[in-house]
Parts: sequence; C-alpha cells; structure tokens
Amino acid sequence: MAYEIDEIRMGQEIFYYLLEHHELGEEKQERLYRAYAESERIQNLVKSQGEIAECEIERYGNVIYLIPKEDNTFLGFSKAQLKQALCKSNGTDKDYYLSQFVIVTLLVEFYDGQGATSKTRDYMRVGELQNRISERLKEGKERVSEEKEDEVGIAFSNMLEAYEALRSDEKGSRAKTTKEGFLYHILSFLEKQGLIEYVEEDEMIKTTKKLDNFMDWNLLNQNHFQRVKRVLEGENE
Repeated sequence: MAYEIDEIRMGQEIFYYLLEHHELGEEKQERLYRAYAESERIQNLVKSQGEIAECEIERYGNVIYLIPKEDNTFLGFSKAQLKQALCKSNGTDKDYYLSQFVIVTLLVEFYDGQGATSKTRDYMRVGELQNRISERLKEGKERVSEEKEDEVGIAFSNMLEAYEALRSDEKGSRAKTTKEGFLYHILSFLEKQGLIEYVEEDEMIKTTKKLDNFMDWNLLNQNHFQRVKRVLEGENE
C-alpha cells in the first residue's frame, strides 16, 4: 500500500509531537488530532513509527498518548533511574519495590475497576495514604508467609522492613530517609509525569485525566493489576 507524501509528512509530524509531549489532545492540537482520528492510513503510519521506537500509540477519549514499552529505558525509565529518583542514596531493591508498592496502593485507593469508570474518589490526604501503606504491608505479611511470597510475587516482609526503617518526622521532612520524605518524592515524581496533582499546602492528592484514562482503558484491563489488587485486599487467588 503506497502512501502519499502528505500522509507521510503528517504521520511524522504527529509522531514528533508525541515524542516531545507524550500526548496529543484535541483541544490543543485540533489539526493533528483530527488528521490522526479521521485517517486509518495516518494512524497506521504513526503506530508503525511507535513500534520502531518501542512505544505504543493509543487514543483514549479525545487524547492520543505515546506509552513507552516496559523495557524502553530511552523514552521511559530504567529500574536504576527510578531507584535514584524515588529512593534514598544507598537504596536497595527492598526500597525500590517499596516505592512501587506505594504507587500500586495509591492506584488501588483511587480505582476499583467497577462501573462506567474505575475511579471511586476525587482526592486523598497524604496522611491517609501513609496509614494505608502501613496497614496493607502489615496485613500482607500476616496473610502471606515468607515461604509463600515467591508464589504470590510480593515480598511483604522485605517491604515492611524497608518501610519501618524509615524515620517518622511530623514536621514534614523531605529527606528520603523519612516516611514523609519518601512519599513526598514519589508524589512529586508522579506529578511531573502528569499523573497526579499534589497540593502540598493541603497535603492532598488528586488524579489527572491522563491517569484516569490510562486506568480505565489500559491498566485495569491487564490481569496482573487485578492480581495485585486481589492480593492487597486479601481476596483468594
């Protein structure tokens, strides 16, 4: 199937915009958005470029997203990069997996995968999140013995150890060696990715439309997330 030169140029323009901004909305870029939405040929060109760049191109609602694949450390993040951004300077794998557990806990608190939309609440206080993390880690360790952690795929005992090693600081420290600072850097990272709104003065967390769309159309369709959710909530496998 031969493409016209105008189609190729438009496909390249759309893909370059996505590389720069990671999303393309109808409100801000109506010309590019309509060109993509109304032409299957242009969609195929953009998706083909995405495949070469190890990305998925998906349209959720009236926004087109560029989503790096799991192993894409050029447009996404490697484990080492995430550990550096989220954990203390001498952070171990325990600290890294704890940071991922914090993010999953946050997602579970906001989304349950039921109804027309998976979102169940509009905001959450940081203190509530901190309490939920502690509760879920302790509940997980009680439910799952260390011998069975490999089967479940979640090392609750290691993550609880890492969490309890963090100091508490009621003054709201931003040091990654404190529980408050650890959460602060995770929430700030998620905000930089356009996934949440973190209102520091009110200690309030809100999700963005980007995250809502991603959860409704992508992540909640994946079996591994539902499995993690069942483990966190104590349901039987």
